[in-house]
Amino acid sequence: MKHTRPTIADLAAYDEIIDVRSPAEFAEDHIPGAINCPVLDNEQRIQVGTLYKQVSPFEAKKIGAALVAANIARHLQESFLDRPKSWKPLIYCWRGGDRSGSMTTIFKAIGWQAGQLDGGYKAWRRHVIDHLEALPGQFSFRVITGATGSAKTRILQAIGELGEQILDLEGLASHKGSVLGVLPGQPQPTQKGFETSLFGALQSFDPQRPVYVEAESRKVGNLHVPEALIARIRAGECVNVEATLDARVAFLLHDYDYFFHLPELLNERLDALQALQSRETLSRWHAQVAAGDWPALVRELLELHYDALYRRSQDYHFKDSDAARNFVTDDLSPAGIARLASAMVQSRTAQIA
Repeated sequence: MKHTRPTIADLAAYDEIIDVRSPAEFAEDHIPGAINCPVLDNEQRIQVGTLYKQVSPFEAKKIGAALVAANIARHLQESFLDRPKSWKPLIYCWRGGDRSGSMTTIFKAIGWQAGQLDGGYKAWRRHVIDHLEALPGQFSFRVITGATGSAKTRILQAIGELGEQILDLEGLASHKGSVLGVLPGQPQPTQKGFETSLFGALQSFDPQRPVYVEAESRKVGNLHVPEALIARIRAGECVNVEATLDARVAFLLHDYDYFFHLPELLNERLDALQALQSRETLSRWHAQVAAGDWPALVRELLELHYDALYRRSQDYHFKDSDAARNFVTDDLSPAGIARLASAMVQSRTAQIA
């Protein structure tokens, strides 16, 4: 009987998942829950690859085998000596080749029930892509719309705290979604890592219940929302936050307060608007930054930039926006946000009843 390798469908049958790729490959994306035990580190992988191309595959394999053996020995000593005989690790590399095969062979020789993932990380990546095309169609999205500064993300999170299903795209992307959306000290994940997180979130949802999501563009910072997902969101039922300008300014002054301590970063982000705003307007905004006149700056950004962009985007992307139920407020404090979240959930319950 021919032995078959475990596949992505078998992940749950294993006690631990070990990614033996280099730290750089692991950082780009990996199977959720996997630990990184590289059999070649970043520099060693480059060294072996260079030998393979410039000298010969044979020389590369000799050096590679020595490095792999030493690294596996170190991982055994440092990480796995306490594992019982019944332990079942699943091991993978880029495509289920020599790197994972080497560790699997040694682990099996020890007596562990080690498995080598068929297709390696590439099989996982194909699994994610396929499901991101198919999964969005299973869900009904309730889309929170509203002009910039309407606290949509905070309302979404408050809805999650009420026990509802939410898809926080900005949270997964580590970005607030606009030209000023960069989060200092919080780099965005890679596109592959973002898509793995999206897949995990969608996989956890119950198709019988609505999924609340904030209206987003196709890009959140540098990351692209998969086409099947953005199309499904834009076909969703809209609920609109209609907050007063004063409430939005007050909210943004609190929510973006870190920018007030980083004027150079703020000026850099404002300069990204050169194609959309006059030199005169940008000079005035830079002067407001220098003077620390944050209320005036935020109010002008909303009135002269964000509100016009928002109106065009809503009219084009959300055909249901005219029929959206409005939730009017002049209070975007934490208590006001909690009230809005509760009202949105209750309105859904009333529709069903």
